[in-house]
Amino acid sequence: MAEPESTVINTNVKQKDPSTALVIAVTTRAIFNLEEEHKLYLEKGKEEYTRHQQANQDKPLPPGTAFAFIQAVQYVNKKILESNPAERDLFDILVLSNNSPESGVRIINSAKHYGLEISKFCFVGDEDSTQYLKSHGVKLFLSADRRDVCNALQRGVSAALVFQQEVQAPSTPLRVVFDGDAVLFSDETDQIFQEQGLEGALQYERAMEAIPIGEGPLKAFAMHLGKMRKKFGQEKSPIRTYLVTARSGRDMGVRAIKTLREWGLPIDEAFFMDGAPKGPILAQIQPHIFFDDGLHNIQGAQNVGVPSAWVP
Repeated sequence: MAEPESTVINTNVKQKDPSTALVIAVTTRAIFNLEEEHKLYLEKGKEEYTRHQQANQDKPLPPGTAFAFIQAVQYVNKKILESNPAERDLFDILVLSNNSPESGVRIINSAKHYGLEISKFCFVGDEDSTQYLKSHGVKLFLSADRRDVCNALQRGVSAALVFQQEVQAPSTPLRVVFDGDAVLFSDETDQIFQEQGLEGALQYERAMEAIPIGEGPLKAFAMHLGKMRKKFGQEKSPIRTYLVTARSGRDMGVRAIKTLREWGLPIDEAFFMDGAPKGPILAQIQPHIFFDDGLHNIQGAQNVGVPSAWVP
């Protein structure tokens, strides 16, 4: 039987309606840098970890990989409410933690210290905390634990694995970069490429040009982001979205563009890299988060200081 979830409602923050909000759940290790504490937990156990967290409860944790992304999301909420104070289509952030409520005080205090608008802190004693994602209406889940991410994807929730890295917080607006195949789109063309090589993949794309590509694991999140993006004119939008894909523009770009058009998903800029490294273009864009299914691309992004999330 699953252990109960202990939820702390943050009364300092306006509570959002989960039926209309874009709910993002982040784990504590995704939003804060808890690498030293995690090491202590693995080496000395839960009791020692809890003791450490309680002794340091007033010492703010340093920012983690998803921190700048969450700050930028808050900025979007501010801009949306400035243009329409009654708007309910907002971002809603909740923290999902395997900490006990006792050791979670430091997490809550750290969020307050940085002025993060987190509406709920969910402390779950159970090993698999992802079972609570659907009940909270979560549309995107970011975790530093691979098993968490795989469990969430199996539950049909858009999810990605963040790797701890030093992140320079880029300025607003919110900039999100998506890879194409196996992230925004399904991996159907990837599979043909693995089986039949590049020529086979090109033939498949040409034959299927008029048929939209299947949905990938992050399509639902991207669509909701696109819906919020449409509230603003192109010039004034606090959200910018990008497609940076290994596809070549000449041979495989048309179907990708037609698919986005068919979905009604607005993308500000699209880069068809034809297999070239993505790092240089990401360094130029300076996104708050970059989603990709290729670990080599994640590594390239990390090398240029771009916060990255792997979609396994």
